[in-house]
Amino acid sequence: MSLITDKARRSVLDEAERLRLLSSTERDLIRLVHEPGFSRWLDQIKSIGGCAHPIYLAGHTTTRDAITGEVLRHYDTSSEPGGRMPVRCRNRRETRCAPCSYLHAGDTFHLVRSGLLGGKGLSDGVRHHPRLFVTLTAPSFGAVHRASDADGGICRPRRDGGLCDHGRPLGCGQRHAETDSAVGQPLCRDCYDYPGHVLWHASAGKLWNRYCHMLRRHLATAAGITQTRLREHLAVSFAKVAECQQRGAVHFHAVIRLDGPGGPSSPPPLWATTDRLTDAVRSAHTFVEVRTPYSPATGERVIRWGEQFDVRPIRSEAFTESIAITDSAVAAYVAKYVSKSVGDSGGVDYRIQDFESIRLAPVNSHLRTLMATCWRLGGLPELGALNLRAWAHTLGYRGHVLTKSRQYSTTYEALRAVRADYQGGGRFALESREIVTESIWRYVGSGHSPAEAELAYGIAEDLAALRVIRKELMEDGTVSGCANIW
Repeated sequence: MSLITDKARRSVLDEAERLRLLSSTERDLIRLVHEPGFSRWLDQIKSIGGCAHPIYLAGHTTTRDAITGEVLRHYDTSSEPGGRMPVRCRNRRETRCAPCSYLHAGDTFHLVRSGLLGGKGLSDGVRHHPRLFVTLTAPSFGAVHRASDADGGICRPRRDGGLCDHGRPLGCGQRHAETDSAVGQPLCRDCYDYPGHVLWHASAGKLWNRYCHMLRRHLATAAGITQTRLREHLAVSFAKVAECQQRGAVHFHAVIRLDGPGGPSSPPPLWATTDRLTDAVRSAHTFVEVRTPYSPATGERVIRWGEQFDVRPIRSEAFTESIAITDSAVAAYVAKYVSKSVGDSGGVDYRIQDFESIRLAPVNSHLRTLMATCWRLGGLPELGALNLRAWAHTLGYRGHVLTKSRQYSTTYEALRAVRADYQGGGRFALESREIVTESIWRYVGSGHSPAEAELAYGIAEDLAALRVIRKELMEDGTVSGCANIW
């Protein structure tokens, strides 16, 4: 009996030693797979695409017939693992959640594309309206290193004996690859206008709003009518995305469209042509400006667009003009950049809490200086309205990555509702009956444990791999665009 007891004791000790040698993630994985609801939890995480930071809710929802009171559908989380249900975090940033970022980019593609080709509740006639793809940039705040062009040109021609006021060369003379850490860095930090850069970012949203007003004014002037009566003749619709360059400066890509007075469903007047819209876009770019609050430290800055400015007409795929770009190309371009952030140019995608956080931020010295400038200027009472400290992580820029006018196209909410109905097999589509829905939900947690995070990451990778295979099969003609082979 003693021998059996000793063997059992040694077995327990050996098992404890093996567990001690496991990592915390491995121990958590053992716990997770032994949970009674593990299989259901896997199904839940698959249903939300392997979201990296899900939100857990608890509660119930009941759908009844409004007349008879018959229960048409009831769902309660009490039978789910842990009595809760995960939902997507919906973070658009690829650095935070790749699955939700991919989904958000897809929604953005359809949101922008429907405003160009129709669909999603818009008339197909919008494809015949005047439409432009406009790029607006920030001005130069100082010379920076640039990547070599396709012809292999050098960064900046070196000027013989040319030095700045601080004794540094005015040229570079080297060839930089796109991935070179020097690209976007100032040739001379002391010459670079860091306060101007930060204040331009803080005023960029106001500059865009003023630009839209100026555009409407110039359209009215070209038509010989007053600006107050322009809405009786046409409406200006737009969708705009902000992109951060390697120098840390934001620039905008915008789709601008002219509609009739009834919105997208009505054609604009005959005088509202693409050429007239182009002229108004260019003249508004030249004249629009805003001014920053006066400060003894920075003065009063005049905020304008940069000299780099591009306007291209948008044509349907049937047109092949060299100066034009297609509807789908514009939608794909905007969708690509909506999931990016300042972090993709070396910044951070979380708020800065104190000056010490700037010193420890994993960024290059140029972006760190921009953050520090935000923090210093944000402490000035006369610049307090700009909230520079709250937006130091975005280098002072405080606008949304994507904005659009109300009538440009559909909304994210509408796209999500359609997807939810599709994924539910149409069970929420009860248009033929008058229904009443009662729902009670509460927040009970968020995020993953170490093992859950590993499994969710694997699920997300598998789904991404399946999308690549599906795309290849569609390009080969093996499956149709609507086939669901998974």
